[in-house]
Amino acid sequence: MVTTRKLARQRVHQRIRKRVTGTAERPRLAVHFSGKHVYAQVIDDDAGRTLAAASTPADASTEKNKSAANRAAAEQIGKLIAERLLAKKVDRVVFDRGGFLYHGKVKALADAARAGGLKF
Repeated sequence: MVTTRKLARQRVHQRIRKRVTGTAERPRLAVHFSGKHVYAQVIDDDAGRTLAAASTPADASTEKNKSAANRAAAEQIGKLIAERLLAKKVDRVVFDRGGFLYHGKVKALADAARAGGLKF
């Protein structure tokens, strides 16, 4: 069987999702990184709703940059998602790294969200 990086990441993500679920008290902060953009959303899996979302195509000012999938953009999205959650009076989340390694952009987004006031 030929395994691509994308398929390998998806298998790792499925393993993670067996253990990580979001509730009303502690929703799940899910992140995704495409080749060009950074996405984050906070999900209450019990109710099946997205509480807040932020992404570089919709929110960040990246018109001057060719790529918005870098650490600076990840930090902006982390701060933005923290602001939006604190406005809804949610400060505790479960972090879902989406099968990506906790390094670089993922760590930058998580640290920025923590600095913004989220606890995980």
